[in-house]
Amino acid sequence: MKKSIICAAALSLVIGFSFTGNVFAADEKGPAEIVIEPTAAKPKKSPVTFPHAKHQETLKCADCHHSMDDAGKQVAWVEGQKNEKCSSCHNAEKLAGKKKGKLKLDTLKGAAHGNCLACHKAKAKEDAKLKNLKKCTTCHPKKKK
Repeated sequence: MKKSIICAAALSLVIGFSFTGNVFAADEKGPAEIVIEPTAAKPKKSPVTFPHAKHQETLKCADCHHSMDDAGKQVAWVEGQKNEKCSSCHNAEKLAGKKKGKLKLDTLKGAAHGNCLACHKAKAKEDAKLKNLKKCTTCHPKKKK
């Protein structure tokens, strides 16, 4: 009798931990959607709703995510690394005056246009069915009146 109770308790713990592990693994994927609100500088812009889960279906995390070393240089993202909001680095405090061509990397707009728009244009070039992907309204829907 004691053995069966101990075995049942152990089995319950194992099953419980396996479900907990799955919950934690799902959390690591981040939110399904991310809403980026307009800034004070551009209050009339529509919010951008970023379909994070949809992008995860076709891209690897490291295709978009990266980090910054102590010298302020971009380094590749590696599995298990904590993901921060883009704006935690792409701001005037951390990347003051940094540019990549004409893009200001010290703004969220510059980071998104550099990474997201470049990828959208490349995908549209690869597949004619995705030609609308490079339009501004893909990310910036017209504001409803």
